[in-house]
Amino acid sequence: MDRKNFLKNGLLAGSVMATGVGASSLAQTETIEGRPEGKNDFNLNYAPHFGMFRHHAGDDLLDQLTFMAERGFTALEDNGLMGRNPEMQKKIGERLAKLDMQMGVFVIDKGGNGANTFASDNEEHTEIFVNACKEAVEVAKRVNAKWMTVVPGNFERRLPMDIQTSNVIETLRRGAEILEPHGLVMVLEPLSDTPDLYLRTSAQTHMICKAVNSPSCKILYDIYHMQKNEGNLIRNIDLCWDEIAYFQQGDNPGRNEPGTGEINFKNVFKHIHDKGFDGIMGMEHGNSMDGREGEQAVIDAYLEADSF
Repeated sequence: MDRKNFLKNGLLAGSVMATGVGASSLAQTETIEGRPEGKNDFNLNYAPHFGMFRHHAGDDLLDQLTFMAERGFTALEDNGLMGRNPEMQKKIGERLAKLDMQMGVFVIDKGGNGANTFASDNEEHTEIFVNACKEAVEVAKRVNAKWMTVVPGNFERRLPMDIQTSNVIETLRRGAEILEPHGLVMVLEPLSDTPDLYLRTSAQTHMICKAVNSPSCKILYDIYHMQKNEGNLIRNIDLCWDEIAYFQQGDNPGRNEPGTGEINFKNVFKHIHDKGFDGIMGMEHGNSMDGREGEQAVIDAYLEADSF
């Protein structure tokens, strides 16, 4: 399950408007367990995405938000938020505020992560990104968002590596100039989806953030991708800690909920918690099983991984 599929699923879900005809989440939570009334079970701020609990909450996005809050989740991620119409963005923001939930990351749509790479010396690519940052500012206002995901794109193999890095830094500085006055933060995500991607490791991303030198350019440390690309999770989290603003997770292999792969999430989550992290932990993964049973398994997995 890669970012393209997450975006596709999010955009498809976005076509379902809050009509009120779907069954409310309150009526569909009878068989879900794990959260005594009025108690937040979790030590960290885990953020599901739309569709993760649709078998219990229904297809209505606002009902899904209510269900997430009822189960103790305190944030939402929506990679495809920029593809939703402004009216829906506003409704999502209003429901989040009503539920006292935070908005996690959405992806800055800059025209494609492949051909329009920041590593090139193509000014047109830079302008696409700059204009997308301006649009992202308006989107963030509607949902009270702070963080937005940025992926610089592919290698530009006709250029020396250091020149590519310089191009990436300069492009990101242009974006930071737009976001910084609004207190917004682009979080750079090194990925494992394909070896063609320029940004691969946490140390590389740390260096770029230092060079951009802006509070609006930080690291999104995705535990799933970093397990695949570099391992040694706790050590690398410590090394990059001063530039990490956001986490995401999924177990490996499979990119599903904690406990379905090789990562010791209880240890990793406890380490992050003990370091004082009070930001968002994005649940950018799939459900290992279908239907209501699979949704319960996700909740159970987080209750277990968070029990420290």
